[in-house]
Amino acid sequence: MEIILLEKVANLGALGDQVKVKPGYARNFLIPKGKATEATSANRARFEARRAELERIAADALDKASARAEQLAELIVTLSVKTGNEGRLFGSVGSADIASAVAAAGIELEKHEVRLAGGPIRQIGEYDVDLYLHPEVKTQIRVNVIAEG
Repeated sequence: MEIILLEKVANLGALGDQVKVKPGYARNFLIPKGKATEATSANRARFEARRAELERIAADALDKASARAEQLAELIVTLSVKTGNEGRLFGSVGSADIASAVAAAGIELEKHEVRLAGGPIRQIGEYDVDLYLHPEVKTQIRVNVIAEG
């Protein structure tokens, strides 16, 4: 299925690119989320009329993500969790826990922006966690997981 991208999509293309994707990916994800539209002649004309507005919106989103990355670069998040013997956690620390701790520190962060490469954290210690704030903006924060009490 041919689509026109309305914003930059990681591993797919940039604003205005006309790409071919599987129909399910387009119908179930890209089009409902407003990231793309079908590549018909009417939609191409509508896109070209809105191109300047969409580029401005994309530039604003990039600026906001860059500003958040600067704030997050200096942040160290400490999470106090219940632990068992040998520093193992009862449960785990996931992306939602990290996102809520950062939000409590006053910087907005969505859980889908947090990427834990090795899966959830299950041991106490210090970890570098990758944050993908925008397809072009990636940063890291330090997460300290300590024993409660």
